[in-house]
Amino acid sequence: MRIDQLLVQRGLASTRSQAQRLIADGVEWQQGESWRRVAKNGDEVPLEAPLRLLNDAEARYVSRGGLKLEAALKKVGLSVQGLACMDVGQSTGGFTDCLLQHGARSVVGVDVGSAQLHPALRSDPRVLCVEKVNARALTAEDITDAYAHSMGEDGPFEADEENTEEYGEEYDDEAPDADAAPRGAAGAVSESEAEFVPEFDLIVADLSFISQTLVLPAVVPLLKKGGTLLTLVKPQFELQPGQVGKGGIVRDPAMYAVVEARLREACAALGLTVRDWFDSPIEGGDGNREFFICAGK
Repeated sequence: MRIDQLLVQRGLASTRSQAQRLIADGVEWQQGESWRRVAKNGDEVPLEAPLRLLNDAEARYVSRGGLKLEAALKKVGLSVQGLACMDVGQSTGGFTDCLLQHGARSVVGVDVGSAQLHPALRSDPRVLCVEKVNARALTAEDITDAYAHSMGEDGPFEADEENTEEYGEEYDDEAPDADAAPRGAAGAVSESEAEFVPEFDLIVADLSFISQTLVLPAVVPLLKKGGTLLTLVKPQFELQPGQVGKGGIVRDPAMYAVVEARLREACAALGLTVRDWFDSPIEGGDGNREFFICAGK
């Protein structure tokens, strides 16, 4: 079997793209008494061959976004233990996975698409999916409606010690059920549904094809006073078409300062104080530089 497919089948990678990044970092398979290094994604490896990863960082989360957020949390010195969080642009769930593994109490994930969240996260009672909602038009009612639906399907959300354990390494790579109901609850979870309030200690975001300046006015009102906004900034989506080079790559370094100024102004207009702006510690995969902005309310 192809080694990239075998890694997914064994649960060592969540997707084939993740498997291919693991291969680039180093994967070996055992033949007799010796270990052989995998040379390329299409290498054929016996189904029962023992495998070992020389660097398993890529497998830590369901997508590489988790590594980016983990590094950013370390950079700003932010602990998410016990926090109610919102993940805007949830997609596969790399940010959500990172938050849960670091002790977040709950995560509301918002995405304009559907059926993208990894099954291991979709079935986690700490996660509430708000799908087919453009974050630019997000309202508290969208979240309370999703929460009410989850209460009807699964009963009240209850965080317990078992649910706050870190994930293991194995994930099911089957596509999630597009019709699956949202689960769990987040925000200010209380003893009764009537008291549920969609307010968050931390809002994170990883957005594409839309400027954060258009999304922040909708999400910042859901951030608690004293809360933190920590978002991944992709300059190619913050600039005008004429400011972005061929292939969607920002080639003029002067444009990065333009993006930073726009994001700082947007935060100030919404009553946020920018605490930090820095290069993403983990590089993006398309050749563009990425940044994080951290702001407090």
